[in-house]
Amino acid sequence: MAKALHSTNCFNTLIRVAEDCPARSGEEPQPRGGRPTVAVLQFRMLAGAPYKYTSDDVVFATSSAGRALDAKAGKKERSLARETFFSRGQACMRASPLGKRFGWGVHADAEGRIALYAVDSKRYQALARDPEIAQTRAMRSKRA
Repeated sequence: MAKALHSTNCFNTLIRVAEDCPARSGEEPQPRGGRPTVAVLQFRMLAGAPYKYTSDDVVFATSSAGRALDAKAGKKERSLARETFFSRGQACMRASPLGKRFGWGVHADAEGRIALYAVDSKRYQALARDPEIAQTRAMRSKRA
């Protein structure tokens, strides 16, 4: 019997920045201690390729399990690692530091592909006002 997989994908949804996000515009995350953080990895992946990846793609690729695979890993090895990773529930893009700290909203289209929009951009504002798009917020950094 196959294991149930837990997806983080959402569709026709805007994940707006967290209510307690300190950024008033989209800020590019910087490496810490010379090493890229999860925010840096997610930003690099999404900023250069809007609507290319799903949330599952980004969450897995920027997780320790995804980063542990080297470039030589075969398709079967990658698929098995991804299946194992999603056999348990994972934090979705609502938990991403991009929306919690750096001022980036995440829009998922009808196919579940995602793109970043700075909180101060016209496109973000248009998506936030669109009644056809489900609205949710990135998770708060601090308790209310």
